Amino acid sequence: MARIKRGVAAHKRRKNLIKRAKGFDNRRSHTFVAARQALLKADAYAYRDRRNRKRDFRALWLIRTNAALRQNGISWSKFANILKKQNVQINRKMLAELAVQHPTVFDKMVANLK
Repeated sequence: MARIKRGVAAHKRRKNLIKRAKGFDNRRSHTFVAARQALLKADAYAYRDRRNRKRDFRALWLIRTNAALRQNGISWSKFANILKKQNVQINRKMLAELAVQHPTVFDKMVANLK
């Protein structure tokens, strides 16, 4: 039975890990041990923040919409209640886009719903 040397596979694995750590600072980008630890943390943060991104954007949309609504003399909570009572099906993202990109249309919509 022939002897199997594992140097090539190990080198390839380390090289790929170092490649993934490209762009990290100092030792973390070119030392295997430090790069491996940095990537473990980076992957954990990436996993967590893919979920947090949804939460952050929803909060941002509410802040933008509420700011535009307060210029029209109404708060978000009262406006949301009006939307629900009148059965208007528009999501928070689109309300925020209207408030930022097309403020005149948004103002008309608020005036009609009031």
